Amino acid sequence: MQTVLLVIHLMIAASLVGVVLLQKSEGGALGIGGGGGGFLSGRGQANLLTRITAGLALAFFITSIGLSLIGNRTASPSGSVFDKAAPASTSAPASAPATDAAPSATTAPAAGTPPATGEPAAPRGGILDKLQ
Repeated sequence: MQTVLLVIHLMIAASLVGVVLLQKSEGGALGIGGGGGGFLSGRGQANLLTRITAGLALAFFITSIGLSLIGNRTASPSGSVFDKAAPASTSAPASAPATDAAPSATTAPAAGTPPATGEPAAPRGGILDKLQ
């Protein structure tokens, strides 16, 4: 069902692009797309293409909503990625030194520098870090 609705949705989208490109340009700022005579002329063309565009737009929205409902129904029951808890880290968080002594060479690197080889990166707690 989802594949059939997706194919219909793509056909509607392609038709909608085609119908919009067939319409006469209102501004004419570039000097193209509003030339003299054609297959249809006058108000009949504008009325017909406007109604076709509105119908295709309505069908596009309906198929979009249908695809989202079908996709939501067939999605995993675990919910959103954002609803999942962050994975537990194996390393203990670094604690601040108890004294006000000058930092030594064994302290943690600055925030922008990569960790030394063999050490896992400490979690920073940002939303992108939770998506791993």
